[in-house]
Amino acid sequence: MTIVNSVATDIDEIFRLYGIATDYMKSKETVVVWPEFDRGMVETEIAENRQWKLLIDGKIACVWAIAYEDPQIWQERDADPAIYIHRIATNPDFRGYHWVKNIVKWGKQHADEEGKEFIRMDTVGENHGLINHYKKCGFDFLGLLELKDTEGLPGHYHNATVSLFQIALEKK
Repeated sequence: MTIVNSVATDIDEIFRLYGIATDYMKSKETVVVWPEFDRGMVETEIAENRQWKLLIDGKIACVWAIAYEDPQIWQERDADPAIYIHRIATNPDFRGYHWVKNIVKWGKQHADEEGKEFIRMDTVGENHGLINHYKKCGFDFLGLLELKDTEGLPGHYHNATVSLFQIALEKK
């Protein structure tokens, strides 16, 4: 298993995995389904080394993006030094390997290297299955928050309530 930054040539695979994740959400009759994400947004994340991939034998098993600020979602808590994980999507050939736990392990090291004190995630809505899954992966569930300003955020955030999660890292 190797975790490295995504590169420009990965973009079609990233969007294929987003499509698979969206189809999976639809099949589960999830209330909130990912919209089609803006390609330019992902290209920017790649250029800024904020799009990541987990490789198994050279194949992309999982992708995700990070941010170092997220004020529209985290509001006043955004002042805290944190990394924010977004859009985890798994290759169906590699399902069942608990990738979020691997991302958490990587995230702790990355956050430490960046001088951050928290790893944070959100999910739109009150999905009890995801809440329990993320808690099992080490996140504290902080509760629900109604978003105030969603201009510029992907469509699934508009008029949304989000579930907030964080891991507080040990201070050194």
